Amino acid sequence: MAVLSSCLSPFFSIRKLLHPSKPTSIFSHCSTHSHISAMNFTPRSKPSSASATFFEIPDLPYNEKEKIIVEQTFERYSSSEQAKRNGRGVAIVWFRNDLRVLDNEALVKAWGSSQAVLPVYCVDPRLFGTTHYFGFPKTGALRAQFLIECLADLKRNLMNRGLNLLVQHGKPEEVLPTLAKTYEAHTVYAHKETCSEELIVERLVRNGLQRVVLPPSPGQSTSQSSSKNPKLQLIWGSTMYHIEDLPFSTSSLPDVYTTFRKSVESKCTIRRCIRTPTSLGPLPKVEDWGCVPSINQLGLNEEKVSRGMRFIGGETAALSRVNEYFWKKDLLKIYKATRNGMLGPDYSTKFSPWLASGSLSPRFIYQEVKRYEKERQANDSTYWVLFELIWRDYFRFLSVKYGNSLFHLGGPRKVEVRWSQDQTMFEAWRDGCTGYPLIDANMKELSATGFMSNRGRQIVCSFLVRDMGIDWRMGAEWFETCLLDYDPCSNYGNWTYGAGVGNDPREDRYFSIPKQAKTYDPEGEYVAFWLPELQALPNDKRNFPGKSYIKQIVPLKFGNITSIGDKGSASARRTAFKGKQTKGHMR
Repeated sequence: MAVLSSCLSPFFSIRKLLHPSKPTSIFSHCSTHSHISAMNFTPRSKPSSASATFFEIPDLPYNEKEKIIVEQTFERYSSSEQAKRNGRGVAIVWFRNDLRVLDNEALVKAWGSSQAVLPVYCVDPRLFGTTHYFGFPKTGALRAQFLIECLADLKRNLMNRGLNLLVQHGKPEEVLPTLAKTYEAHTVYAHKETCSEELIVERLVRNGLQRVVLPPSPGQSTSQSSSKNPKLQLIWGSTMYHIEDLPFSTSSLPDVYTTFRKSVESKCTIRRCIRTPTSLGPLPKVEDWGCVPSINQLGLNEEKVSRGMRFIGGETAALSRVNEYFWKKDLLKIYKATRNGMLGPDYSTKFSPWLASGSLSPRFIYQEVKRYEKERQANDSTYWVLFELIWRDYFRFLSVKYGNSLFHLGGPRKVEVRWSQDQTMFEAWRDGCTGYPLIDANMKELSATGFMSNRGRQIVCSFLVRDMGIDWRMGAEWFETCLLDYDPCSNYGNWTYGAGVGNDPREDRYFSIPKQAKTYDPEGEYVAFWLPELQALPNDKRNFPGKSYIKQIVPLKFGNITSIGDKGSASARRTAFKGKQTKGHMR
């Protein structure tokens, strides 16, 4: 019987960020218990194809055939033959950013080492506090809603295998030792994180467990046994390449991605997914399993996505999206050619929100790519998905090497730059009111959906730090608030690169807005979608509207958008960064 309350207590209040220019919410715009089926999503009305303004990812509702395919995916990556279980007592699984059943080594190890598994998720109030430097909400409403859906789906999938999810509200270092004492759990299993806030929590949990004294094992007298404490067993499981398989230590990690990539591709083997037993019971006796919180219980107001892309949280949705993108729509074979798009659900994989929450394993994606290559075709596009996953790995390993310097103003190289923190300028960027349609459209998409394309992230980062001269950490922390696919390694790794303070000294990026607009939105479809006031303009004027749009807040560092016409200045052409990807996200 758990002694901690699974309901929100009165003290669980969240500090909220108030923006004077945004009277309603942080996402406003500036413009005038039974056995539950894994496929338990609420169907929504589907928009017409050509004029669609709203897309759910994956595409809903499901038909029976699609439900069966996802169920078969669960079966394909599960172990139907029950492995020998020689464990004893109770083991706790502490779910963190690994909200999945498939390829979850912490879950499988806990099952193998015990007679009963207790899965736990701690709703940590610190996750809903404020960011370190500028006090933005640490988790915005859209990502919180995505998390809620991930937890509800995880609970369903665990129940389908004979378990459940104990939802506890409080700090892990307080919750887990109490549970370990109550259930006499010998081990807490969890996936290891790499950044300071998460590492501090790991240390506090370990210290808390060391203060718990377990009773003697059955048949063993007190005099025969020495005091035993529950252990914290941390497992690496967030990357495609395992950290123990790298051909170098993390302290010797190459500072150039290409060097890293070529080394791991030639010297390392990617481990296969851990197969999860189809039955994970029995459960310990728990009187109150708690409930997945509502958005209001987290101190946030609900934000409904009514335009653009609405992502469905959870492992079931993640597996469905992989099936949809790879197998149903057969888009993997053209990924490299379409990945720089900005409008619609299918120009890229859109896997990143599920990778960030751990609802989807990178090794699962790897094995599905290899299955696709075997059954359909292998080409540059199938490889490029893996190329992007290697970038994601690289940023995770860099966070081990460089620690907190990823979050410091000068970055890993301690670069000295005089940045502005002008609040009015930043708010114009944040709210999509800069006077540059391509910037404004991307920022409005971010606020409205929690997502932004690969290309868009590069462009708005470059504009904020290069053209506006604003402290890059303000942009990084705003992304931390808004992004569904936020994870500290990829987010801050990308921003340090974009700001020119990253670990690679060769990086000095400038993106010419006129060139980017003409290359990636030549008909102005994207900006007109997010800025309806531009729809009446001729296609070639939508990105260059002149006085038909709001005044530009700053001149561009290179070139003048009102006089570019159909070619950029020589300086912009020489300086503009033309081909590299924003790293570490699967989009």
